Amino acid sequence: ISPIVPVLIVVFRRLYVTFSRLCVTILRPHRYSLEDEPSNLDEMPLMMSEEGFENDESDYQTLPRARVNQRQRGLGWFLLGGWKVLCGSCCDCLAHICRRKKELKARTVWLGCPEKCEEKYPKNGIKNQKYNIFTFVPGVLYQQFKFFLNLYFLVVACSQFVPSLKIGYLYTYWAPLAFVLAVTMVREAVDEVRRYQRDKEMNSQLYSKLTVRGKIQVKSSDIQVGDLIIVEKGSVLGACFIRTDQLDGETDWKLKVAVGCTQRLPAVGDLFSISAYVYAQKPQLDIHSFEGNFTREDADPQIHESLSIENTLWASTVVAQVIGVVIYTGKETRSVLNTSYAKNKVGLLDLELNRLTKALFLAQVVLSIVMVALQGFVGPWFRNLFRFVVLFSYIIPISLRVNLDMGKSAYGWMIMKDENIPGTVVRTSTIPEELGRLVYLLTDKTGTLTQNEMIFKRLHLGTVSYGTDTMDEIQSHIFQSYAQPSSSSTSGATPSRKTQTSGPKVRKSVSSRIHEAVKAIALCHNVTPVYESHTGVNGETESAEADQDFSDDNRTYQASSPDEVALVRWTESVGLTLVNRDLTSLQLKTPSGQILSFYILQIFPFTSESKRMGIIVREESTGDITFYMKGADVAMASIVQYNDWLEEECGNMAREGLRTLVVAKKSLSEEQYQDFENRYNQAKLSIHDRTLKVAAVVESLEREMELLCLTGVEDQLQADVRPTLELLRNAGIKIWMLTGDKLETATCIAKSSHLVSRNQDIHVFRPVSNRGEAHLELNAFRRKHDCALVISGDSLEVCLRYYEHEFVELACQCPAVVCCRCSPTQKAQIVKLLQQHTANRTCAIGDGGNDVSMIQAAHCGIGIEGKEGKQASLAADFSITQFKHIGRLLMVHGRNSYKRSAALGQFVMHRGMIISTMQAVFSSVFFFASVPLYQGFLMVGYATIYTMFPVFSLVLDQDVKPEMALLYPELYKDLTKGRSLSFKTFLIWVLISVYQGGILMYGALVLFESEFVHVVAISFTALVLTELLMVALTIRTCLGCYLASLAFLNEYFAAVSLFVPSDLSFITTWPFLWKVSAITLVSCLPLYIIKYLKRKFSPPSYSKLSS
Repeated sequence: ISPIVPVLIVVFRRLYVTFSRLCVTILRPHRYSLEDEPSNLDEMPLMMSEEGFENDESDYQTLPRARVNQRQRGLGWFLLGGWKVLCGSCCDCLAHICRRKKELKARTVWLGCPEKCEEKYPKNGIKNQKYNIFTFVPGVLYQQFKFFLNLYFLVVACSQFVPSLKIGYLYTYWAPLAFVLAVTMVREAVDEVRRYQRDKEMNSQLYSKLTVRGKIQVKSSDIQVGDLIIVEKGSVLGACFIRTDQLDGETDWKLKVAVGCTQRLPAVGDLFSISAYVYAQKPQLDIHSFEGNFTREDADPQIHESLSIENTLWASTVVAQVIGVVIYTGKETRSVLNTSYAKNKVGLLDLELNRLTKALFLAQVVLSIVMVALQGFVGPWFRNLFRFVVLFSYIIPISLRVNLDMGKSAYGWMIMKDENIPGTVVRTSTIPEELGRLVYLLTDKTGTLTQNEMIFKRLHLGTVSYGTDTMDEIQSHIFQSYAQPSSSSTSGATPSRKTQTSGPKVRKSVSSRIHEAVKAIALCHNVTPVYESHTGVNGETESAEADQDFSDDNRTYQASSPDEVALVRWTESVGLTLVNRDLTSLQLKTPSGQILSFYILQIFPFTSESKRMGIIVREESTGDITFYMKGADVAMASIVQYNDWLEEECGNMAREGLRTLVVAKKSLSEEQYQDFENRYNQAKLSIHDRTLKVAAVVESLEREMELLCLTGVEDQLQADVRPTLELLRNAGIKIWMLTGDKLETATCIAKSSHLVSRNQDIHVFRPVSNRGEAHLELNAFRRKHDCALVISGDSLEVCLRYYEHEFVELACQCPAVVCCRCSPTQKAQIVKLLQQHTANRTCAIGDGGNDVSMIQAAHCGIGIEGKEGKQASLAADFSITQFKHIGRLLMVHGRNSYKRSAALGQFVMHRGMIISTMQAVFSSVFFFASVPLYQGFLMVGYATIYTMFPVFSLVLDQDVKPEMALLYPELYKDLTKGRSLSFKTFLIWVLISVYQGGILMYGALVLFESEFVHVVAISFTALVLTELLMVALTIRTCLGCYLASLAFLNEYFAAVSLFVPSDLSFITTWPFLWKVSAITLVSCLPLYIIKYLKRKFSPPSYSKLSS
C-alpha cells in the first residue's frame, strides 16, 4: 500500500480494516508512584546524589545537574548565545500561535457517505516542501542571514549608502553578497522543485473508489473520510496477511481479520444498501492499538461489533485486496502525526567557521579602536571608527561562503562519480564534511546489517549433527521412511506412528528420529502456503486447485516470523512439503506425492513472555493426537526430558551466530486431550485472571516432553558487513544497533556480524518497570567492565525517564550497544540524547520507513535503497545501495571533505587577514587616515579571479591515497578531535597573515621609496604572488590542477593595463621584477623553512603512508 492511501476500515471479503501512512510509537511515560520504589535501594548510580534520588517525579527536572545549568544562566550566558536561545523561543511561540492546531476528536464515519461527516477533515495529500511561493524568499534569506558572516556583510554593504561612511564603490560590497545569495536561492529553488515533483507524483497515484455507480479511479489526494477504497490483490477469505516493514522494520507477515458483519453480505454493491457507520477514536500516534465500534443500524436488532488492532491495516504495508472505509486523512494520519519535520542541517565545520568569524570581527573592532585612539579621538571619531570598521571589513572575507559552497558541491560530485560506490546519491550538499567527524554510528538491523533471509543451517539430534553439506542424508532418510509402504495412502504414516508410540525405553534408529524431527518441524508453525494463481472460494476448490499446483514454483509462504518460513522451506527441500492450510487443518505432501492431512485442534502462539509456541494436531489417517512444541532453549530446557547435550549444543550454535529452536513432542490419548480441552475452555471463560489460568492449563501439558531436535537458522548478513564494522571500529567509531526486532534475534545478529567481538561479554539489561528496579539494574550494569549492552525499548524508556544522564554516561562507555524492540520515536530520541550528552557527531543509517525519524534527527543521515522501499533513502542526506559502501564514504570522502574544507576555510581567511594587515600598515604610515589602499575592481578581483582558482585547487588536494585511507582507518580517528580547524591552527594563520602583510607593505615602502606613486601595483603584485606561493606550500598532491589554474593570472595583468595604464610599463622593468621577487621571497621563504623542519622532526601521522 502506498504511503499516500489514508486510513481504512475493512468492510468486505478479503478485506480488513484501518490504516495510516506511517506508524510510529511515541513514548508515553507511566505516572511514577513512590509506592513502586523499594525501600532497600543499593548504592546510588553515577552522578546521582541522595538528595536528587529522593525527589519525586515532579522534582526530577530540579536534580543537581539541572540546577547547575539553571544557575549558569546569567549575563555571560546571555551574551555568549543565550540571546539566540531566547529569540528562538519567542519565534517558536509565535509560530505555535499562528499554527494553532485543531483539537483532535473521536469521529463517526458513515460507510460510503463522505457528505455525512460532521466536521471538515484535512486533505489527503503529502507535502514535503519547506516553503511556498510567499515564504520562499523570506525563508531563504532568514536561513542565510542567521549566520553571522552574511549578516555582517549585509550591514557593511548597507553602510555604503551613507555618504560619510562610503569607502569604495558600491559594487565591491554588493556584488559578492548578491552572488552568494543568488547561488543559494537557485540551489534551494532546485531542491524545492524536486520535492514538489516527488509530492505531485505521490499525490497523483490512482486508487479504485467504490461508489453506487460502481468503481471509479480517484487520485490519492482526492480521497475523503468515508470513501470506500479498494486496494487490489488476492487474499484469503475473511482474513489476510500484511507485511509491516515500513513500520517496525520487520518483513514478516501478520494476520489481520475483517469485520464479521460485512463478510455475510452477498455482493460488494450491498455495502451501499446498508446503513452502517464506524465510530473511531481520535487520531493518535500509537500504531499498536486501535479502539472503535462498527454499527449497522438497519438490522433488527442493531448489530454492534467492536474493532481492535486485529481489524486494522496501516498504509505503507504490503497487503492483499481489501475494501475499506477511510477513517483518517492527511495531517491526521498516524504517519504524519509521527513525522518529525526535516530540519536544515548545518555542519560542525560551518559552526566553527562562524565562531572564528566572530573572533575576527572582534579583532577588527579592536584594531579600529586602536587606530582611532592613535588619532587621539579627535574630530568626529565615532564616524572614523565606523569607517575603519568598514575599511578592515575584508578581514572577514565574503568569498569564504562562496568557496566553501563550491567546495561542497565538488565533494558531492566526486562522491556520486566514485565507481567504487555506485548508486550513491548526495541529497544534502551542505554537510559532506560531517562524514569525516563521526563518533557514533546508529544502525538499523533488518535490511541494513542483514538481508532478513533465513537459511536453515544445522539440525542436531543429540548423537548426530547435520549441516548444509550433509542435508542429502536427511533427504534420503525421509524418502526411505515414506517410500517403504507405498500401497495405501495411510500406510506412509502408520509405521512411523507405531515407532513413535512404542515407548521411550526402546532406542530408536537414526532414520526414525530424523523422520519424527522433520515431521514435527513441518507441523509446528503458523505458516500458510499461498499460490498466485489460486482463486478458489471454498475449502474444497482451494484444496483441489492447490493439489493441482503442488509441484509448481509459484508457491510462497506467509508467516509471522521469517524463521518459521525458513524451517518450512527446509522441510520442503528434504521431501516433506506443506501444501495447504486453513484455520482448522493442514496438509503435507510426502516425497511420493501422497497427501497427509492433520486437523488443528489447538494453537498456542509465540509470545515474548513464553518464548515458545505449540500446536495440537490429530492425524486424519490414524486419529493419533500429538502435542508439538518449539521454542527458545531457556524456555524449553525445563520442559523436555532430561538430557546432557542441549545446553552445550545451544551454546555452540549461538557462538556461530545461529538462531536456535528446541523442538519437542508429546503423544496424547483421547482421554487426556478431552480433559485438557475442558479445562482449557473453562479457563478461557474466566472473568478474573484469565491469562494466568489459561497459562496454567497449558503448562500442565508441558511436562516431560520428548526432545526431538535442535535447529539452527542463520539470518544472512549483507555483503561485507563484518569487515566494514571492523573498519569502522578501528576508525574510532562507536556502533549502536537500534532495532524493532526481538531481544534474542538482535543479540544473535550482534554476535554473527561481529558487532560484539567473540571475547566480549554481553550484559542483557533486565526488564524494569519502575524507578527502583531501574536503579538496581543500573548499579548492576555499572559494575561490569568492557561489555556490550543489550536493552529493550520498554526498559530504555524507564531508564531515560528517571536516570537519563546516568544511563547515557554508562552506555557511552560500552564498546557496543544493542537496543531491541525500539519504536521509531525511541530511535530518534536515542540519537538526540547522544547529541545532547556527548556533543559528538552522530550518523544514523537505515533502509525502512521506521528509520526516517532517526535519520532526520542525526547530524548525518544515510539511507539504503533496499527491500523496504526508498522512504529512508529519500529522507536521508546521503543514499547508498549497500552497507559496505559506508566504509569508503567515511574513510575516503568524509576524511578528504573535512580536511580540504578546513584548509580552504583557513586559507580564505588568511587571504582576507593579510590584505587587512596591509591596510592597517598603510593607514598607520599615512597618519591613521581612513583611506582605502586598493579600490574598485582590484578588491573584487583579488578575492575572485586572481586567486580563487589556485586557492580552489585545495578542494582537489589529498594527503594520502584512498587505498591507504581504507587500509589504515586509524587516520580517521584523528579527525574527530577537530585539530584540522581549531583556535590553535587559526592563531597560527593569524600570525602568518600579520607577518606577511607587514613584510609586503613595509617592503614596498622601503624598496620603492622613489617610485612611491606605484605603491599600489608593487604591493598588490607581491600580494598576489605571495598568495599563490602559499597555496603551493599548502597543497600536497594536486600540483597539476594548481599549475593549470595559474593561467588565470594573466587576468590580473590585463586588469592592471585596463585600470592603471601608467603602471603597465613600470611593472615590465627589471628593478620592479627583482624587488617584487625579493619582497615575496622574504614573506614566504621563512614559512617554507619552518614547514620543512616541522615535517622532518615532527611529521604528521600520514607522512609515512604518503611516502
